[in-house]
Amino acid sequence: MNKNILNTGVQDFINNNLTTDIMSVLLQKPVFDAISNRELAEQIEARNKCKNKLPSWYNSEKIYYPNKLNIEQSSSEITAAYKSRIVSGKSLVDLTGGLGVDSFFFSKKIQAVVHCEISYDLSEIAAHNFKVLGAQNIHVIQNDGLEFIKGTSAKFDWIYLDPSRRMVNSKKVFMLSDCTPNVVPHLELLLTKSKHVLIKTSPLLDISIGLNQLGNVKELHIVAVNNEVKELLWVIQEGHSDEVKVKTINFKKGNEETYNFVWAEEKITTPLYGVPRKFLYEPNAAILKGGAFKQIARDLKVEKLDEHSHLYTSHELVEFPGRSFRITEVFDYNKKGLKHLFGTKANVTVRNFPESVATIRQKYAIKDGGDDYLFFTTINKSQLKVINCTKIQTTFR
Repeated sequence: MNKNILNTGVQDFINNNLTTDIMSVLLQKPVFDAISNRELAEQIEARNKCKNKLPSWYNSEKIYYPNKLNIEQSSSEITAAYKSRIVSGKSLVDLTGGLGVDSFFFSKKIQAVVHCEISYDLSEIAAHNFKVLGAQNIHVIQNDGLEFIKGTSAKFDWIYLDPSRRMVNSKKVFMLSDCTPNVVPHLELLLTKSKHVLIKTSPLLDISIGLNQLGNVKELHIVAVNNEVKELLWVIQEGHSDEVKVKTINFKKGNEETYNFVWAEEKITTPLYGVPRKFLYEPNAAILKGGAFKQIARDLKVEKLDEHSHLYTSHELVEFPGRSFRITEVFDYNKKGLKHLFGTKANVTVRNFPESVATIRQKYAIKDGGDDYLFFTTINKSQLKVINCTKIQTTFR
């Protein structure tokens, strides 16, 4: 950490060059004696990456930014704030602190937070930024989090881990055994230091595998932002053996789409099936990741078009966590049915269908965009149908 970067003149240069091409900064003559142009470029590039992801950092003066990779790997403010809703109590230790975004938001809910980070530079940067942001109840420890937990006699209300999902060659991984640290062999140790462990994993991790490997899972939180699943959050409680509750949330333009279900009930639930009615529904990405295909039909009293299509319909409009549409027409998938759509503009989606969006667009010269939504799907196990819809703007609360 080069503290000269925090000097007023340097900070002014960074703020005044946020829209400047990075290469022009790198190639010009040295601007400051104690700071390289590469360091300036890294600060500019990293700060720009925080504008939408970490606005509290971006809008605060004297923030020191790590390299852009650390920012890419960190939680966003919206997902970090959600994590803080899960925890409670007086103490929490973050064993994989990193830039400290999660620790910062935990500190708003927990009386005392310990931030462990093995990298000396990143630990120093996080400590500085916590002071800038006014987080006085975070104790920063530059150490491997697992080594710290092994050596301390303290116990905590919560332990949090976000294992690194990049290998030495920067290739992304998602299996628990490939992450650093691999939490599975250390779970017994962790549960001697806290009754509650919260683990963040890749959204690509198979839920069944995660449940089998982690054990004692009380809750699984599936977090999506703008219909893209960002995180799986596993709440592990000492001695828990009851059913696993799955909580899904999709943050969307200031609204929150939520749906909760019990993991084991999905297999024993029998939904109603039906043909397209007046309205069509497509679950958001968090629900699709969770696999609550039958329970959502039962709970919201909508009909499923097919066992594998994961599209739903109803006569009356219901509040649905996902996209809602008004059906204008339904026809068979053949040249005759699609003749009137040739060369038109529409948004195309395939669900349980033998052809891809690209193939369909090429076949029928359908341009992307417009107000019409075409769903190519299967109903009643074998009937290929096209459902033409218009989107309904709804506010889910």
